[in-house]
Amino acid sequence: MTRAQVATRLPPITVRRWLNSPPLTPEALRGRVVLVDIWEYTCVNWIRTAPFVRAWHRDYHDLGLTVVGVHAPEFAFGRLPENIDRAVRDHGLTYPIAVDDDYTFWRALGNDAWPATYLFDVDGRLVDRWLGEGDYDRIEAEIRRLLGDAAPGVALPPVSPEVTGYATSPQPTYAGITPETYLGADRGVPGSYALTGDWRTDGEYVELAGGVGELVLPFTAGEVNLVADPGPDGPVAVQVLLDGNPVGDARGADVDPDGSARVDRPAMVRLVAGGPPGEHRLTLVTDRPGFRAYVFTFGP
Repeated sequence: MTRAQVATRLPPITVRRWLNSPPLTPEALRGRVVLVDIWEYTCVNWIRTAPFVRAWHRDYHDLGLTVVGVHAPEFAFGRLPENIDRAVRDHGLTYPIAVDDDYTFWRALGNDAWPATYLFDVDGRLVDRWLGEGDYDRIEAEIRRLLGDAAPGVALPPVSPEVTGYATSPQPTYAGITPETYLGADRGVPGSYALTGDWRTDGEYVELAGGVGELVLPFTAGEVNLVADPGPDGPVAVQVLLDGNPVGDARGADVDPDGSARVDRPAMVRLVAGGPPGEHRLTLVTDRPGFRAYVFTFGP
């Protein structure tokens, strides 16, 4: 999608449901700087941006900024209200959330990515947009400029600690890291992973049909995450092996010391963190029919 197709003004926020707020309109928001955050609760790139969005709401709401989080689902389970509501609680989102299940507002913006940040001035004009992670210092600088333009002489707080930390720290490089790896028939790449056991493939996911199943993924990264769903029978234990051995000290935040990841809802599961550099092999083992795996994401 080209820049010419992106909305130049804040369009009507036509969505199915709102959280943390009554429905908001461009007219009601006139006079306030508006930051629209397009998010999806299992998207690792959005998860990494969320602390900055929370910080801007915390530090600038009372000075004229309104943050509107717009949840647009990537997978079918992302349309279930209980999953969205839990994600809002888990991530501590207290600003208005527009639930855009059918992508009406997404299309009105001309959006094409998660996460995406749109910044509008007090007259509803688009100032800039940013796709993906990063540029947090530039975004906050623009927020501060717009607030100052709207209220000359306003006493702004110091730049948020979150952005100060970002701007003064070396940023990781993603060069050579395995790209996002989808597992379903719609976007899966043949040969990027291997299945052992009785699995079936759907458009969005692979699902264990019965017995013991193994999913093997070659990768180059220090961090590995998986979007997974335990299925209808509740929480699932998944054994995590790195290069054929228990993941050990390289385990992610959602893996127990015994090397078992507990999947209790459709969510992103952190499997490997701080892994050694180079090429590796991840093996996931489970015996719970109905377990679904959607996409792997990676980090340095």
